[in-house]
Amino acid sequence: MKDCIFCKIVRNEIPSYTVYEDDIVKAFLDISQGTPGHTLVIPKKHIANIFEYDEELASEVFARIPKIARAVKASNPDIKGMNILNNNGQVAYQSVFHSHFHLVPRYTSNDDFKMIFKDNSNKYSPDQLKAIQESIEQHMGD
Repeated sequence: MKDCIFCKIVRNEIPSYTVYEDDIVKAFLDISQGTPGHTLVIPKKHIANIFEYDEELASEVFARIPKIARAVKASNPDIKGMNILNNNGQVAYQSVFHSHFHLVPRYTSNDDFKMIFKDNSNKYSPDQLKAIQESIEQHMGD
């Protein structure tokens, strides 16, 4: 896509701090550096989000993430863990509409990155959970 910032990075029209590249993906440092080593992994093919992946591209992209994650972790002995995030759609905080995965190294529980999962388990009855389950199952062939 002509105006996509990540496509421009793939085409080397915009410089990046690339840590890995092959025919399928490019991995480079996120300029925001949520924590030191924060890396983005993108497919070179422009697709907007997870909903546009076919099985082949998903397999190829996802297969490379552990290798890149291990390299990021090995780059700094202070890295104790890593969040791997993929936001899809504006409501889910996607800001660049070219699919990308954030590899965010974690150093301590007090570093400059937070994720909060609220416990809503008391808001759903077994019948409500069963209805959600069945609705999802009905669409697995789509």
